[in-house]
Amino acid sequence: MSPTLLLKGFEVEMYTGRADATVVGCAAEAAAALEGFVTEPDNRNLEYTTPPDASYQRQLALLLEPRRRLRRWLTPRGLTLLPDSTLSLGDTQRFERSDPTNPYHDYIATTYGTRVVTASVHINLGMQAMEPLFAGLRLLRCEAALLLALSASSPFLDGAVTGAHSQRWLQFPLTPPLVPLFTSHAHYVQWVQAQLAAGTMRNVRHLWTSVRPNGDDRPHDLNRLEIRICDLIADPALLLAVTAFAELRLHQLLADPPGQDPLHTSRLDAEALAALADANDRAAARSSLDAELRHWRDGSPLRAGDWISASLQELAPLADAFGLQSTLAPLHEVLTRGNQAMRWLARHRAGESIASILTDETEALAQRENTLEAWLATDPAGTLG
Repeated sequence: MSPTLLLKGFEVEMYTGRADATVVGCAAEAAAALEGFVTEPDNRNLEYTTPPDASYQRQLALLLEPRRRLRRWLTPRGLTLLPDSTLSLGDTQRFERSDPTNPYHDYIATTYGTRVVTASVHINLGMQAMEPLFAGLRLLRCEAALLLALSASSPFLDGAVTGAHSQRWLQFPLTPPLVPLFTSHAHYVQWVQAQLAAGTMRNVRHLWTSVRPNGDDRPHDLNRLEIRICDLIADPALLLAVTAFAELRLHQLLADPPGQDPLHTSRLDAEALAALADANDRAAARSSLDAELRHWRDGSPLRAGDWISASLQELAPLADAFGLQSTLAPLHEVLTRGNQAMRWLARHRAGESIASILTDETEALAQRENTLEAWLATDPAGTLG
């Protein structure tokens, strides 16, 4: 019998638009018509969530089913789902409100503008006990750059190459700008209450950082870790691979807290670790797999892709024990061929226009979903774990 997998669930934000990759906002109308979809402050992207389920096989079905319903609604309107994480073809000069009467949306639009009009995926992993949860938070905070390096998919903005692999992460307003490495649940509660009192957070959800605790009554009642750093991972199989990588790191931590918790095993103190993690995140946003990062154990430099490769080798026995080797397989292709941003940039350097790349990738995403649907129908054994 395989060891017990963690509960997991996803919050997926996507742009809607035409087949030529032009973004067309319809979130308010779609959310009103379809169960399970909600609006973002800007009308050009919308969000759906999957319910908690430990099974990767069932999560694949849960990721695909809402898209199937949404595509049926979009098709008669001449619209589709887009694969990118920023307004690659524009327009960042205007904020297209999904609900002009919502005062919080008004605050977001006024304060941040279109810096927040991005598409991404948030990965939630269930953990109930507070000490392991905050140890897991520290580990994933210190390795969040690896997840961004795998998922980077936003090299374009307003029809131009930005010079970054994840323009989304560079432009998104981290809030508050400095977040400590939480040493305990009590530290987190005290810090959040201080931010709310100072007005640097408008509410308990206004903590926009790479990884954060989540639960039904934050900051007190927590039951999961929410990974927020990833760009949109439009391919559900790759999303599950990235999730499995993060989950296996948590299982390593649970099996060996003294050896895997940065707070207790790093040569750096908590303040230096927080600064290192944030600097690594920015480096990964600029160069993803080719970024020079600093390891949290001792601050030594190493390439992001090499760090991921070494981790995957170390995780192999654990992946076998959990039956997750096939789930992880897409990561090896990313390490070999590059992530989505790197592949798009290579096509652009070869002379292809941004519009042409995105048009092709928009069609490829629809075909990929059809392929995964067909695979699910013929794989009742559940080889994903």
